[in-house]
Amino acid sequence: MKRFIGILLSFVLMLGCISILPASAAEDSSVAPSGFEVKSALYAHAVTGSSDGEAWQEWQSVHDEIGNPLGGTAKYFFLPCSADENEADVYNGYSSSVTVNGTSVPAGETRTVSYEAGRSYSVYADGRSYSLTFMRSNAEAAVYINNPDADGNGSELLGYLSADKGNSASATGAIVSPDGEIDNTAIKKIKGRGNTSWDKPKKGFNVTYDKKVSVGGMGKNKKYSLIANYQDDSISRNRILYDLSDAVGMPYASDSRYIDFYVNGYYVGAYLMAEKVEEGSLVTDVSGKEYLADDGSVNPEFSFIAEVDASAGDDDYYFTCDNGVKITVKAPELEPEDPGYNEVREYIRGRCNALMSAVKSTSQLPNIVDADSCAKLWLINELGKNWDSGVSSTFFTYKPDENGNYKFYGSPVWDYDNSLGNAVGVGSDLNSFGVTDYTEYTGWWCRFKDRGRYASSSENIINNLSRNSEIQAAAARIWFEEFVPAINHFSGKTGNRVTARDLLFSYDYYTRCADSAAMNYRSGWPTNGAYGWVAEHTSLKKASFDFYTGTYSVQSSTTRYAQDFEGFFRYAKDWMISRAAWLSNQMYSSYTGSKVKYDVDRSGGFGVADVTLTQRILAEYGEFGQLTFELADINLDGRVNIRDVTMMQRALSDYDISSGISKRPDPWNENPDEPEGDVVVRFTDALSWGNIHIYYYGSGNYPLTWPGEAMAFSNGVYTARVPDYVEYIIFADGTGSVQTEKIPFDGQSHSYRALSQTYANGRHYYQIT
Repeated sequence: MKRFIGILLSFVLMLGCISILPASAAEDSSVAPSGFEVKSALYAHAVTGSSDGEAWQEWQSVHDEIGNPLGGTAKYFFLPCSADENEADVYNGYSSSVTVNGTSVPAGETRTVSYEAGRSYSVYADGRSYSLTFMRSNAEAAVYINNPDADGNGSELLGYLSADKGNSASATGAIVSPDGEIDNTAIKKIKGRGNTSWDKPKKGFNVTYDKKVSVGGMGKNKKYSLIANYQDDSISRNRILYDLSDAVGMPYASDSRYIDFYVNGYYVGAYLMAEKVEEGSLVTDVSGKEYLADDGSVNPEFSFIAEVDASAGDDDYYFTCDNGVKITVKAPELEPEDPGYNEVREYIRGRCNALMSAVKSTSQLPNIVDADSCAKLWLINELGKNWDSGVSSTFFTYKPDENGNYKFYGSPVWDYDNSLGNAVGVGSDLNSFGVTDYTEYTGWWCRFKDRGRYASSSENIINNLSRNSEIQAAAARIWFEEFVPAINHFSGKTGNRVTARDLLFSYDYYTRCADSAAMNYRSGWPTNGAYGWVAEHTSLKKASFDFYTGTYSVQSSTTRYAQDFEGFFRYAKDWMISRAAWLSNQMYSSYTGSKVKYDVDRSGGFGVADVTLTQRILAEYGEFGQLTFELADINLDGRVNIRDVTMMQRALSDYDISSGISKRPDPWNENPDEPEGDVVVRFTDALSWGNIHIYYYGSGNYPLTWPGEAMAFSNGVYTARVPDYVEYIIFADGTGSVQTEKIPFDGQSHSYRALSQTYANGRHYYQIT
């Protein structure tokens, strides 16, 4: 690591104003890197035409798997998402002119250079020939942090921080959005983070800004965690499970974004930037000062955040419970000189002792914990087969419930890089637990974690939650009514607009980080970090589960995964979906809710009441939950509208509606950018209206002015193409003086004609022919 750090030289700290800088259209040859010391090298800026001095990247060589620079004549610009697709501003730090792709860049000046991503260009600089390749990211933001004198003694920032997790520094920097907006808010403090992950060459950091900032569209916060994901070749396991916890209603789920990280002009790699687990901005129900009464004494009851943390040490504000479990107090996070330091710790210790006892007792549990959130905490860990389950990064928030009674809530979730089939675990531990299928998507995990093969108990809190009958009773309901619809959405099996507020389709996660991952691994980070710990991701027999028939199926053929980023990502996705299928099969008999298709009101049967409820919600007399939305989306088009109501009515009349149910495209095998095709409809002018027009609308879209657009005419039949979002159509003559009633449109190709009979308003009945 010292040799890796050695490639970064000392830099000059820029003293200046904090601002948000828009891109400037004019070229400014005087624009140069100003947040760090410039050496003999070429630099590219994140935004073409910008006057910002912080968001520059030095061209760099590939490094080896532990960060040592390999040198050589191959150089790269690892450009962020904000970079223009064809041009980049290049600054020349050499003492003589350098030509890049036909553009001469004078010494000490900046020029706009055209480029093609992935193509190599021959560059002659300082008496040596190089090949320069431009790569461009698609991550959701870029973060630059600069300080050439981190400790006041000339230490370069990355090296100083990496030398000791306790080291910290202030810095200048830039947050760059995809549209090129630059936020130069200064960094109040940056320091190392992580337990076992801190020992890896690609380090994680905690960052505190001087004021609240937004990164990649997240809500504004001061504190963020930069997660390196060195051990996760999909760089997505944390992001997916954080978002899933949000989708199933776990309180305080951390929002996060894929970002590219740069320090003093050096591209460090692809990171996940997440809201830090803390009181206030993330855990809004906990205040760092709530524990103090007006007179300065400690209140008899107050809210707090506690972390089960086996690695807690002298630098942490922690205690050990009576059962030997270490707990770090995350909020209020006090120093020894703060008022109430010891009293607060003992108060929280007493509450946590009660928690450790309650999770082993069904009778005590309801008075101590919120069963639903703790069941979800177990299920997230069980779904991922998280190695750290109940050992570290397991958080509980203690706060009053809706009745004012203080309870423990299982949240926020954190640290899932060693999950979803990623880690092989420690052989001796697995042997002791009696677990032989840890890397497989089958088999229970949490109920064995930290429990001896022949033991009847464990002190692992997630283990005890998983075996508590009260938690198990809540878990089956939560699994099928909240987790399963969310995972169906993630997999692309369904499209759920309720879930989509918090959780993306799996392919969307992939597309948001694929090019960033390519840069990360091209720069030298290994695709299989932490050898001997990370599992092989080569093949899988995928599983599925049918909720309505209770059928669990495993494919007879084996899916093979390329040993590249796409293969690793797809493995993580397929492992998670197959794991969910296995868990569904295990919990199916414990679920007492309705298992009837289209049973929107969950009454145990499908009938008129389900149609009525759907219509009422569409009329804004109610709101869909994840499961009710999935049940009401009859045609599986990812929307619930009049088409679904029509199909429900047909199903009630015993019509075969199978032809109207969409087969959702698999974006991994098809072009995800291909627009959905329009539907052709036909109209026969049996009443001799002449010059027929079609008017349509739906899903908040009203693209036409009355009486709509003229239909094509051929062989006595009028035809038109109707967009996918349409919910109602109307046929009219060219003046709009005669028309049909509005016709619910089910998205299928039909032929229509107007009937002579009219409604009281004079609009004609219609017939599908």
